[in-house]
Amino acid sequence: MEFLTSPSQTFDLPKRIARLGELATNLWWTWHPEAARVFGRLDYDLWERLGHNPIRLLNEIDKEKLNQSAKDKEYLSLYDSLFETFDSYFKKETWSKKTHPELKNPIAYFSMEFGLHETLPIYSGGLGVLAGDHLKEASDLGLPLIGVGFMYAQGYFSQRISEDGWQEAVNYPLTLNHLPVSLVKKNNKPVTIEFKFPDRTIHAQIWEVRVGRIPLYLLDSNVESNNEYDRLLTARLYWSDLDRRIMQEILLGIGGLRALRTLGYKPAVWHMNEGHASFLTLERIRELVASGLTFDKAAEQTRSQNVFTTHTPVPAGNDEFPLWLIDKYLSAYWGELGLTREQFVEVAKHQQPHGETFSMPILALKLSNGRNGVSELHGEVSRDMWKFLWNDKDVKDVPIEHVTNGVHTRNWLARRMNILLENYLGKDWYDNLDDPKLIQKIDSIPDSELWGTHLHLKRKLAFYLTERVRDRWTRGGFHPVQVVSSGVLINPYALTIGFARRFATYKRASLVLSQVERLLEIINRPNMPVQIIFAGKAHPADDPGKQLIQKVYRTVKKAETGGRIVFIEDYEMNLARYLVQGVDVWLNTPRRPYEASGTSGMKAAINGALNFSILDGWWREAYDGNNGWSIGEEKEYESSDAQDIADAESLYHTLEHKIIPMYYNRDPKEMSVEWIKFMKNTMKTVIPQFSTRRMVKEYVEKFYTKANGKS
Repeated sequence: MEFLTSPSQTFDLPKRIARLGELATNLWWTWHPEAARVFGRLDYDLWERLGHNPIRLLNEIDKEKLNQSAKDKEYLSLYDSLFETFDSYFKKETWSKKTHPELKNPIAYFSMEFGLHETLPIYSGGLGVLAGDHLKEASDLGLPLIGVGFMYAQGYFSQRISEDGWQEAVNYPLTLNHLPVSLVKKNNKPVTIEFKFPDRTIHAQIWEVRVGRIPLYLLDSNVESNNEYDRLLTARLYWSDLDRRIMQEILLGIGGLRALRTLGYKPAVWHMNEGHASFLTLERIRELVASGLTFDKAAEQTRSQNVFTTHTPVPAGNDEFPLWLIDKYLSAYWGELGLTREQFVEVAKHQQPHGETFSMPILALKLSNGRNGVSELHGEVSRDMWKFLWNDKDVKDVPIEHVTNGVHTRNWLARRMNILLENYLGKDWYDNLDDPKLIQKIDSIPDSELWGTHLHLKRKLAFYLTERVRDRWTRGGFHPVQVVSSGVLINPYALTIGFARRFATYKRASLVLSQVERLLEIINRPNMPVQIIFAGKAHPADDPGKQLIQKVYRTVKKAETGGRIVFIEDYEMNLARYLVQGVDVWLNTPRRPYEASGTSGMKAAINGALNFSILDGWWREAYDGNNGWSIGEEKEYESSDAQDIADAESLYHTLEHKIIPMYYNRDPKEMSVEWIKFMKNTMKTVIPQFSTRRMVKEYVEKFYTKANGKS
């Protein structure tokens, strides 16, 4: 390929350890803990202070420390072993080549956000983290996949919680030479793409991120040829301004496709992770209309290569635009499709009580043959939700399937837990993690070793929270009440419950707080204390979500809680790792059936934490009565209030009569044998079945191989 990538960073390293620069610019290191150790050993304090950013570390570390490491035999042994693993990874024959050699042309995977690591904050929550895990697993399996998204100049906001509990959003512009990104160039000039709006043309340059074997291309509108308004288009995720929102989605779908064409790619499969990229279906049709086909024939020819994954039944997650915005930004486009304005609108029209809208999920559903929800229940909900598009079919026959989400195991499994599994399942257990028979060997792990590993992770979490509080305190502007509310009094030996996710109202973060006096009695039981750790962000424009955070925080601040209910501000991937690895119980309380899947509970379960959740999303499939607990019933309620009351009563009763007694029913070795049995059961359930290994293979078998055809 004629294109070259121009890295945003250079390194001055001793020759003996010069390949650290190569490693720092490939995010392969983020899911190999031994790689993080090789960076951290150079200067642990600096590594922590820089937020685990290897590029900054290599540029800011004292040169003498680099020179010492280059002569340290113990360090060089770690370094050589790591790069032996690194090189082997890229040389070995992969699952994809062995099993599906016909998959040669790329699978193009479009997503509005990608959560790959906390140092590259171009994600807001679960959708982006899932997309990041999808890329990492595709790399592990050797799939010829390429990602397309945005290079957000300001990342996603940092969260600060005021003394009164109100969320404040702080935006920090990203420094590109601190990031593992490279500008794509040709003839020493940035490669750009363009899209013509009726009144102006917008341009975007392209950044590349290496994710193991996978290239991820990120569009960036911050180029000189754009006006100031358009240069800010890719500054932030999810603008609440509808003008910017539709412009972003035009740029992602149409501009993203044009970027791949410009770079010489001919994808065989086009996968849309949620409806934000749905305009790519029209751009594929436009290419064929330009060669002489009618719209209908071009749509029929392209439909079979399109795959659409819908992630939520909540209206806020299914973008729809008023028709005046379609006129404003696409009036010069529908003629290129051979359509009139009325015909264009009809392709994705959705009749709403307030009038007609242009629906992004409808556009994707009508122009894709591959369609899926992200859990079995979500598949059922989606078929019912969109059945009006197939009036001639019964609900059960609506052509929307499901692929239940999973998590990238190596990315979320604690290093200490992985060592334990290697000791009892074999050094190569990870290569076969989706083999249920192998995972049954978890039963052979001595209870004392599993419990000892878990206690180690709980102590790590407590230490981490204390250090976070110390850091905020030393920077000033932190009230003593906020110090206590942020986890400084957390006890690593008490029963610890985690609740961390996006603060959308349907997730009901305050359900566990609905009977405060009863809760205070629960958490303050003599010799049987309970701790609850909250974390999460609300979208800056979501005032009800921010009010929910405030409600939680005001309870957290009560002196009667004794510091046992805490709220940790600025939830991001690093904090998420400590939480899912260090809590005893993972709490999830969505209003059923709005939780399409949910993946945070999977991340906790692979580390031995027990789920305590509404039977919604993935937990409805995983729960068996011996691997965690359910909240509420699978039934219809006369109102949301009635459902909330019933679910809250179920939550409290289970906590009081099952969870707390089981945790504190200790034998002479200070272990609960029954609790450890549940830990083993949850790991055996979740590790093989709810991994991205199973998930991506399922996408391959259900959709990618069928869609693999003309590009």
